Amino acid sequence: MKFEQKYQALIEEAQRRNLPDVDGIQLCFQVLSMAANIDRDCAALLAPHGLSEGRFVLLFLLDVASDGLAPNALAEQAGVTRATVTGLLDGLEREGLIARHANVDDRRALCIRLTTKGKQLASKVVDQHGRWIAGLFGNLSAPERKQLAVLLERVTSPIPNATS
Repeated sequence: MKFEQKYQALIEEAQRRNLPDVDGIQLCFQVLSMAANIDRDCAALLAPHGLSEGRFVLLFLLDVASDGLAPNALAEQAGVTRATVTGLLDGLEREGLIARHANVDDRRALCIRLTTKGKQLASKVVDQHGRWIAGLFGNLSAPERKQLAVLLERVTSPIPNATS
């Protein structure tokens, strides 16, 4: 795998300094490079639809919630703050993808639902995104995927705190 210049420079410096486990440093940079490539490609797939990853996540969550969701539930499920979800919802509302409705049980509370336009976009993009994600590891067999999942779990479960 070809590394970004910054990673290549760090690897070369680690080798020059005879740091322990240069192979581990290279693996770390491989994972970082892979994640950056996935993020970049994801953004490129969503951009033609006027979506960021955050907007896409909200569309996805609302698409499966036929009765709609309260903003705080969306924030919790998306793993973002209420302020962040409010900003994302404002943008989706301006695009005509969502509508805010008063909750039938508590008129002070809001219920967010996809509009017809939002449902159409969600259906299209969720399907496209699902196919793209499925293809990311399409060149691995089922046993290889399981092995990769196990290895990634082993690496990530005991990640030490950088300040320890």
